[in-house]
Amino acid sequence: MKKIAVVITCYNYERYVARSIQSCLDQTLPADEIVIVNDGSTDGSAEIIRDFARNDSRIINIEQENKGQTVSKNVGISNSSAEFVAFLDADDFWEKDKLEKQMELFQDSQVGVVFSRSRYVDEDNREVNLVLKNKYLQPRRGRVSEWLFMDNFVPFSSSIVRRACFDALGMFDERLKMGIDWDLWLRFSTAYTFDFVDEPLLVYRVGHPGQMSKNLEERMRSSDWIMENFMTRFPDAVSEGVQRQAQSYTCNNRGNYFSRLQFWRALSFYLRSIRLKPLQKPAYGGLVKMVLRRLAGRA
Repeated sequence: MKKIAVVITCYNYERYVARSIQSCLDQTLPADEIVIVNDGSTDGSAEIIRDFARNDSRIINIEQENKGQTVSKNVGISNSSAEFVAFLDADDFWEKDKLEKQMELFQDSQVGVVFSRSRYVDEDNREVNLVLKNKYLQPRRGRVSEWLFMDNFVPFSSSIVRRACFDALGMFDERLKMGIDWDLWLRFSTAYTFDFVDEPLLVYRVGHPGQMSKNLEERMRSSDWIMENFMTRFPDAVSEGVQRQAQSYTCNNRGNYFSRLQFWRALSFYLRSIRLKPLQKPAYGGLVKMVLRRLAGRA
């Protein structure tokens, strides 16, 4: 069986896809197969991918009508045959020793997912100084269900997955449009441990047009569904206290986002956060700041 497959999905990333593919080809530990799914791109992505495929027999080039990221990633997995599957979105790229350093951590057969830290660049490849201070977004190893239920701390394009995880717990849920990796990691965390390399082996691109993370309303709907579905399917995976803490934390984050945009919507999120966890100090702080701003604006 082949050892490592890389799945790259692309939709209208003509500007970035070549660097993404090249970073995969330049690995100190070579991948055995590279499955690239061009999801109906209407720009010049297809020809760039074809050029790479003509020059490297490891590349499996799949061109399809636009079906969305969830289907595309599943198509990539289904058309790979290696024991381990690494994911790379076509706007991101890797450091050259990424696969080599992460694969060392799979010596433990209980490890299902290995990831790494990230560094960040903008659409013009300029470094972005983005520091994630939130304790729930810090990387964790071992049995991570309770931490992962709070927030998704696994950078998707840094992940390598043992194929047995898909065999046991399924692939990406095609009912979802967003948060598909968080849903997947939660499922895998119920049966496998996670590990990470404490280095930024992924270069994650932020702030450019086309990033799905900008669709806030859909992201919130997907997040709510993922949490509810996970609690229903795996009722014993996280404690009731963690469930309430996670829901309170989520509502507080939404309150913070809307506090300068929609007062009454933010208010409802803050109040729900407090109802779920009455000693949740951040929600009180955000609520007070928002009210004071509103009063100052009317003075």
